[in-house]
Amino acid sequence: MRVHHMERVTPQVLLVELRDPEGNDLPPYEPGAHIDVHLPDGAVRSYSLCGDPADRSAYRIAVLNLPGGRGSRFIHGELRLGTAVTVAPPRNNFRFDAAPRTLFIAGGIGITPLLPMIRAASRRGADWVLHYCVRSAAEAPFLAELRELGNGEAVLHAADEGRRLAVADLLAATPDDALVYCCGPQRLMDAVASAARPSQDVRFEWFTPRADAGRDAAPDDRFEVVCARSGVTVAVKEGVSVLDALDAAGVSVASSCEQGICGTCETAVLEGEPDHRDSVLSDAERAAGKTMMICVSRARSARLVLDI
Repeated sequence: MRVHHMERVTPQVLLVELRDPEGNDLPPYEPGAHIDVHLPDGAVRSYSLCGDPADRSAYRIAVLNLPGGRGSRFIHGELRLGTAVTVAPPRNNFRFDAAPRTLFIAGGIGITPLLPMIRAASRRGADWVLHYCVRSAAEAPFLAELRELGNGEAVLHAADEGRRLAVADLLAATPDDALVYCCGPQRLMDAVASAARPSQDVRFEWFTPRADAGRDAAPDDRFEVVCARSGVTVAVKEGVSVLDALDAAGVSVASSCEQGICGTCETAVLEGEPDHRDSVLSDAERAAGKTMMICVSRARSARLVLDI
């Protein structure tokens, strides 16, 4: 793909539009999806798609300039119009479902996966409210567009104006039949997770591992992984991830974040009990034990058989 358009939407956020150089339609995606961008040094970074899923001509991502971040350093410092970029097809661990009313909670660049959802809710005529937490209004990407969308309300919480979000009060006033979507800094995400009632349907997109990702984790004991399709058996030692153990044995599995937050390395479990430590799977998916993120999750059983 090639860079077709670049626009600085805030002093620290760059909007990048990618298109097929031949003008072909791109693979479809739904609100909440992300793409993996392959950097020149071999690293892979995941970015939420913030454009319109109905527009198959382009993928749009918005990237925050993070000091020390390899992805943001490349995109803000080296990317130019016409630059060729290798991109994996969209993946979606943060699916948007229709509901009579939806509460969106965003912090800073966390607005990116929510923006297509809010557009979709507006088009459907569904009631929605966005609580948007930023340091200042000048650092709120897409604020003008959000305020123009119908059937809902965008409420800005700018720290420099003393307008901080009372998370507990907001969740207490939110009815159980509302869907809640949240993305932002870990402090905001943890506050929402702590304040939510068990009866509320709250869904998160994590940019960093969630604080309780390894809750109730088993000891890091040695276990065996059998790769059903390749016929390889690997011993996974203490302190070594399944992903690294497989890589050392010559079994390559696609990966990106290696923190259990992007879902790229998700692998089907055929036998055995995983020890989930990711920030992607729901409680129901964890309990089912049919899939795992092999970059961080381990085993509760002495043996796992994986569909690799």
